[in-house]
Amino acid sequence: IHGVLNDHSVWILQSRALAHHGWNVLAIDLPGHGRSGGQPPATVEQAADDVLALLRAAGIARAALVGHSFGSLIALEAAARAPSQVSHLVLVGTAFPMAVSPALLEASVSAPEKAIHMVNVFSHSTLCPPPSALGPGTWLYGSSRALMRRVLASNPTVNLFHTGFQACDRYRGGEQAMAAVQCPTLLLVGRHDQMTPPRAARALAAHARQATVVEVEAGHALMTEAPDAVLDALRQFLSRT
Repeated sequence: IHGVLNDHSVWILQSRALAHHGWNVLAIDLPGHGRSGGQPPATVEQAADDVLALLRAAGIARAALVGHSFGSLIALEAAARAPSQVSHLVLVGTAFPMAVSPALLEASVSAPEKAIHMVNVFSHSTLCPPPSALGPGTWLYGSSRALMRRVLASNPTVNLFHTGFQACDRYRGGEQAMAAVQCPTLLLVGRHDQMTPPRAARALAAHARQATVVEVEAGHALMTEAPDAVLDALRQFLSRT
């Protein structure tokens, strides 16, 4: 489950590898994002219900939920609402509360290009092409900005930037949801994450019944900054019965 102004493509390095090794993987575009129609969720709770409805529609009785940033709150709330449907919970780049600064909320409406720049400055542990580049021809900072612009433009009727940030900022149920989760939980955090600092994830983990915190050398965009470390952590955790 992706975060604000992202889509399914942020998981491509992990979803492709997991599928190759035998997992059934469903990387989604939230309603109103990317290739998905419908009304974008205005709250974390609404988005959690959307995810659970998708599982039912796909005939999936039980699944591991993996979410990044805004998506981590959605996965958390869904796991709390339907514990029998969730076998494992992975929260990547998570925090609670996930407060968004008033300046960033305002910029997401009045100056979205400026807000995209701000988010990307704080999302990556380095702006230099190496070592943040996966290889020749890639630059994470630039590709992330391009993705955010593309997702924002994909819905001309709703400001997905502001709607997503507002949902994060207004969510109040994180601690109660974590206490209600019954499955094993992994919190995967970036050591240099300035958007959701590791200490905020550890505070949330304190409310879990059975949680593991894994810290990797990355910023907020863990899946692209440290793809191998994220994949290794996912495979080890999901292999646990």
